[in-house]
Parts: sequence; structure tokens; C-alpha cells
Amino acid sequence: MKGIDVDTYGTLNEVLVRLFRDIMDIEQQAIITSEFKDLTNNDMHVIEAIGIEEPKNMSTIAKELSVTVGTLTIAMNSLVKKGYVTRQRGKEDRRVVYIFLSEKGRAAYEHHARFHKDMIDDVIGQLSGDEVEALIKALTKLNTWFRSLEEN
Repeated sequence: MKGIDVDTYGTLNEVLVRLFRDIMDIEQQAIITSEFKDLTNNDMHVIEAIGIEEPKNMSTIAKELSVTVGTLTIAMNSLVKKGYVTRQRGKEDRRVVYIFLSEKGRAAYEHHARFHKDMIDDVIGQLSGDEVEALIKALTKLNTWFRSLEEN
């Protein structure tokens, strides 16, 4: 262990494990409303990756989510069936399929974005400017470490 005592290690381990589990649980609870009861966390992350800007093709979305196009296709079929997503062939190249959110999909996107905004606003509201900077620095390093695992 790089320069940390057993108590610090145990505390960090407990906090990180609980944080990851709680984020997924709380996010799932925030998503499950009468309007969006048919969505899962995974569905919502696909919707988030599609976004509300320009339509995207499957490869772009799959890359953003770090999944294969085949895996994404399964999720996309479900979201199309549920009415959150629409597919449209390209005008210049009919082989390219563009994905965009339906009105229902945009409403789900906005619902999820509000959850994230409220979460960040509440956390930042409890921290000083220095604490916010330290949190960003620490989470960026943690994210970099996780990304390095994906590359191996």
C-alpha cells in the first residue's frame, strides 16, 4: 500500500464500494417514475449517449458507451420498441442508420439530466471552492485509473 495506513485504506475502500453501489441504486430509484417505469439504468445511459443534439450512428454511440455495436443493437431494439428511440436511414448513404430520440426519449433524457444537475448542485453546495477543486482532481485521477483498465 503506497503510503497509507490500514485504517485509511479500509475507509477509502468502504467509501468507494458504497459510493458506486449507492449511485447505481439511487439513480435507478430516480429514474423509476410512473412516466419512465419501463426504463433501466442501462436504457437511460444509452439515451444519454444518443443525446438531444444531432442524430448519431450506431458506431458513434457504441464507442461512447464502450460496448460493441452488437450489444448496443439489443438495447436499441428495446428502446425502439418502448418508443424512446427512432431509427432513420441516411439520405446520402442508405446503409447508414441514424439514431435519435423520440419526444418520449427527449423527456427521459431531460428527466435524467435534472437528476444529475440536482445531484451535482447538492454536492457542490456543501463544499468550499478548494474542496470542489480537490474533489474534481481526485475523481479525475480515479476516472483515469478506470480508463487505463479498459485499455488493457
